Amino acid sequence: MLLAGTDSSAVTLEWTMSNILNHPEVLKKVRDEVDTHVGQDRLVDESDLPKLTYLRNVIYETLRLYTPAPLLLPHSTADECIMGGYKVPRDTIVLINAWAIHRDPETWSEATTFKPERFDKKGELEKMIAFGMGRRACPGEGLALRAISMTLALLVQCFDWKRINDEKIDMSERDGFTLTKLVPLKAMCKTRPVVNKVFK
Repeated sequence: MLLAGTDSSAVTLEWTMSNILNHPEVLKKVRDEVDTHVGQDRLVDESDLPKLTYLRNVIYETLRLYTPAPLLLPHSTADECIMGGYKVPRDTIVLINAWAIHRDPETWSEATTFKPERFDKKGELEKMIAFGMGRRACPGEGLALRAISMTLALLVQCFDWKRINDEKIDMSERDGFTLTKLVPLKAMCKTRPVVNKVFK
């Protein structure tokens, strides 16, 4: 679980940082939320995470648009069943295209737009399948969300971030089992007051 979760969590963080740097208004909202609920006198703690709802929405929206495993993991049918009108025999290997489902305009409004606020609406989170669903869902979901949330909250709390120039960050994807960026993220940062207070 830790081995599989390391790469997917790192990839998700890179996509998340890329998204918020391309949307400075989102970065400001995340920073304001962290400053309001945690402040600049101490570092974010795991107990703060339930209060950081907008930060969580940013992560959900990143997972929706840039699912780390776009085809999820292969599954096998236990019995013959009907999927999308097709008869699928028992013991068939099934791949779920989460990338396509998460960008389906019939399921999501403004399906290809980065809009963290969508998860404030009831029922939106239930459409997410980044970790699979049901009995076969990823057992590391809770750990992954906590680790990504803590890391992102600390990065935003401790540093002021900006792009290296006025151009938007390239969001092109590279083929592979894990959805990685074609062009690795490069950004600039400078420390915020909390760093000097905590690390004297």
